Amino acid sequence: MTAKGSVSMRFDKSEKYQAARDSLPDALRAAYRQMVQDYAFHTERRYGRGYVAYEVLADMVREGWRPSGEGPPK
Repeated sequence: MTAKGSVSMRFDKSEKYQAARDSLPDALRAAYRQMVQDYAFHTERRYGRGYVAYEVLADMVREGWRPSGEGPPK
């Protein structure tokens, strides 16, 4: 896997992803999608499998998680 976008098609079709996404207001869905995509990418890279607890990530977004917009410090 070479890019974060390469895991996106897998989760888009998941009923669990769709149910968790649909539980969020429209305004939070983009942040949720980004978090799921990033999380899946990193778990696949680290563990060889892109496992995601969709409901947990939806709860985190609902409670205020947002991307920082910045990369890690150099």
